[in-house]
Amino acid sequence: MTAKIIESNNTPLDTVDVDGVTVDIIENALRNAREEMDAVLFRTAMSPGIREQGDCFPMIANPDGKMVVGQFGSFIGPFLEAYDEEIEEGDIILTNDPYMCNAAVSHLPDWVVLVPVFKDGRHIAWSAMFGHMSDNGGMVPGSIPIQATSIYQEGIRIPPTKLYKKGVLQKDLLELILHNVRTPQWNRFDLNALVAACNTAAKRCVELAERFGDDVLVSTMNIMLQRNQVAMKHIIEMIIPEEPREFEDYLCDDGMGMGPYRIRCKMWREGSTAIFDFEGTDPQAQSSVNFFLNEDMFKMFFGSFTINVVDPQIVFNDGFYDLVDVRIPQGTLLKPNFPAALSGRTHALGRIFDLLGALLGMGAPEQMLNAAGFSDSPHLFYSGYDSQGEWFQLFQIGFGGIPGRPVGDGPDGHSLWPGFTNVPNEFIESYFPLRIEQYATIPDSGGAGLHRGGNGLSVAYRFLADGEIGIHDERWLIHPWGVLGGETGQRSTKRLVRTDGSEEWLPAKVEGIKVKQGDLLYFNTWGGGGWGDPYLRDPELVKIDVERRLVTTDGALRYGVVLDHSGQIDEPATEALRAKLKQERGETVLFNRGGTIEELKSRCLEETHLPAPVSPSFNSTKIQVSSGN
Repeated sequence: MTAKIIESNNTPLDTVDVDGVTVDIIENALRNAREEMDAVLFRTAMSPGIREQGDCFPMIANPDGKMVVGQFGSFIGPFLEAYDEEIEEGDIILTNDPYMCNAAVSHLPDWVVLVPVFKDGRHIAWSAMFGHMSDNGGMVPGSIPIQATSIYQEGIRIPPTKLYKKGVLQKDLLELILHNVRTPQWNRFDLNALVAACNTAAKRCVELAERFGDDVLVSTMNIMLQRNQVAMKHIIEMIIPEEPREFEDYLCDDGMGMGPYRIRCKMWREGSTAIFDFEGTDPQAQSSVNFFLNEDMFKMFFGSFTINVVDPQIVFNDGFYDLVDVRIPQGTLLKPNFPAALSGRTHALGRIFDLLGALLGMGAPEQMLNAAGFSDSPHLFYSGYDSQGEWFQLFQIGFGGIPGRPVGDGPDGHSLWPGFTNVPNEFIESYFPLRIEQYATIPDSGGAGLHRGGNGLSVAYRFLADGEIGIHDERWLIHPWGVLGGETGQRSTKRLVRTDGSEEWLPAKVEGIKVKQGDLLYFNTWGGGGWGDPYLRDPELVKIDVERRLVTTDGALRYGVVLDHSGQIDEPATEALRAKLKQERGETVLFNRGGTIEELKSRCLEETHLPAPVSPSFNSTKIQVSSGN
């Protein structure tokens, strides 16, 4: 099954030589067009998640669907393989269903728009973009139901469908889709914005083809892909060992009382091919925390991670995919069987980055190994009717601590995705019935180390209308681990203070919590793990952190630094304390997880105010390995 592109001009595209100057001009023009896609989207979308926060991912691809420039490659190829229809000039395709496009998108709230780019009847490129819609229907506002056990409970499923046919909007289809969501106006504007952004990129591609010629444009795209392939071949041979290397990390729970869930990966190299084998990953969960991981998407994660670590100047694209072999067992947390729920996939998606960082850094920890960090996108949902009787619905992504790194401290209060931005508090307060009474980093939440882990954030939401909240978060049981002697980061907490003064410690994954006007929620995210021996950190840096209220005076003792009443370093006391702490600790370890799973569970109620999850029970479904090579 594969899509068929219908061209009125069947003249084949030729591969031609392109001089270096022309390649650079076209490459930068395509990069600018990719940035212009964001600009158009942010100026025309309506929902705060896209307009203010930037929860969207654009790309421009060659005629084969390989991303040439963009932020989130991988999805055009799988879509073309799954779509068994003709595609003509003027068609615009919309989809959101992971199971109908080989996980080209990984949960239903992400709506993807794909535009085939034609010039004079010839297919010369693709533009595509997906954005997270504020609502997709389903069991709960926001459409990420924790208690879902089937994708049918998560909202409307849109198979690959022509939203436009030969340039004509299919209005009945659009109205049918919008009839199934709680925020039809936002979804309509956001979808129009996605289409406008893709059309803008398509226009820029046509302009380049008119200036330089179709053959030159497409040949340059292929040159850009080949450049990336050559660079990644060198990187793979340099950093991926032939001897297998293995690591595992865990999701704390599934939101239904069971956990942790293990994600295990083994990595090695055969020739110039990097192999990632997820055998040993736990079977799929009963709830929506499953992450249907498309193999090409993992290749994108791997390429993005390595390029940013080794040489950020390399233009990231899909050119290296044939150099990576990804093996994911069917029926596991990362490749669940239909119709498993998928909406809460963010937690496992984020954990993949910690796992990748560990695997790639273990061979050269002093140069490449990061601690564990802000490996999730915490969500807050708040909905109800305001004093005017109007429906409101907030979806907000939280930020946290980036891990300590070989090059320095982890940033405080940052997003997992570099392109995401904070929604201004003034915007939130203007459009929703709530007041943000605190927005601050949490002192000492970053793991102590030679390079400190970034601090998490504490945001205090005062609800000004009765309503209902939902929370999606992680790292409440399993610490963000430290490395090379660095300490673990502080875990996340959620505390609800009622107007009568009573307090409730809320689970990290919970929905349907009724709140009253005046209730106050402290939404605290976790800190990044520390990097390196904290007793080797310059005491002056610790003193500065205390002055900046990133570390407390008591927290400075974790670094073996003693400050007197005036905030100055007590050098004799510091020297004595560091000697004592080093002796008590003994040798540093490569990974500090803060204890075994059993130990963390035994201390869970005391340390987190929440009962420990029970170990998952799995059915006897046979697990098969699926190779995405």
